[in-house]
Amino acid sequence: ATAAAAAVAVAAAAAPRATRVAAAAATVRRGASLVPTAITFPASSATSSDGDQQPLEYLSGLNGMALNADQRTFPSMQEVLSKVPKHCFEKDTAKSLLYAAVSTAITVGCGALAYFYIPMTMAFLPAWIAYAFVAGTASTGCWVVAHECGHGAFSDNKGLQDAVGYVLHSLLLVPYFSWQRSHAVHHSRTNHVLEGETHVPAMVNTPDSDVVFKLRNLIGEGPFTAINLAAVFLLGWPIYLLTGASGGPVRGTTNHFLPWMGAKGKHALFPGKWEAKVWQSDVGVVAVLAGLTAWAVAAGSAWPIVALYVGPYLVCNFWLVLYTWLQHTDTDVPHLAAGEWSYIKGAFLTIDRPYGAVFDFLHHRIGSTHVAHHV
Repeated sequence: ATAAAAAVAVAAAAAPRATRVAAAAATVRRGASLVPTAITFPASSATSSDGDQQPLEYLSGLNGMALNADQRTFPSMQEVLSKVPKHCFEKDTAKSLLYAAVSTAITVGCGALAYFYIPMTMAFLPAWIAYAFVAGTASTGCWVVAHECGHGAFSDNKGLQDAVGYVLHSLLLVPYFSWQRSHAVHHSRTNHVLEGETHVPAMVNTPDSDVVFKLRNLIGEGPFTAINLAAVFLLGWPIYLLTGASGGPVRGTTNHFLPWMGAKGKHALFPGKWEAKVWQSDVGVVAVLAGLTAWAVAAGSAWPIVALYVGPYLVCNFWLVLYTWLQHTDTDVPHLAAGEWSYIKGAFLTIDRPYGAVFDFLHHRIGSTHVAHHV
């Protein structure tokens, strides 16, 4: 919750300028206003020498032009989809399997090279850190392939699709069906300030935001930003899976392994058939943990697992958090209340950013095509 509440404050320091399709969406229909609108956060006001509170403006690339999205006329979903080429809706199982094979081969290949050629000694710690970054970056491609499986975009063969997604996500300690459900909720309520799922900022003058601003004022903005970034990148993903941190407040404290936690009724995260699917997801994660434990016992030490698996696992989590954070957080992009929100607004108020040819190849362009993905 602390990480979610700090997202807007940290974005000013952590986020590069974005390519924001929100502006393009606003101009799909002629006559849309492009008057910049500033946003202020009273709870983060600065105190001047005479004791008066001076509101601070937090703006970036669009200079606030997306902030009045609630006043714009957006195209309908049908209008948007009519502009998408038909081949974009066709699934190519062979190509999808090729992407999965390439990401898996690079990841396994990195692990094999490290196992055979890097000595398991502290003297080679820099080499192991480098390996963790390379292998973790490669394994993020496997994560993205499983992500497409969860969306039903991998293949028309649903059994094959779920098998690939289940295996790849379980190997990365992700409960496949549980995440599939929560991620679908995220897409269906993107940028809804109460019902969104993941990276929903805490509203000012609430307990979640108050504790963040108090901590920032106590230790200073620089140290707070550094600590927050380290905590979110290292622990943000498992904390989300275990507590639903940064999810919409209507769902309470959720858990991707225990389906009964959180709100009941229409805001339940895992209603009906999804409870059984959560347990199925747990089996895959527990099986991988059991395998890692057996490996440590056979090796007589946990260090081979830490070096070969845990390091890349943490880097993979870093990439996942980095992508989703920057896809859904910017000082120019608002989160909307129920009366202002719509599905198409939420989709257009996501963010594409450039990551370069290498990361686009390894991660199947998940960061640079995110607006199209939400549409």
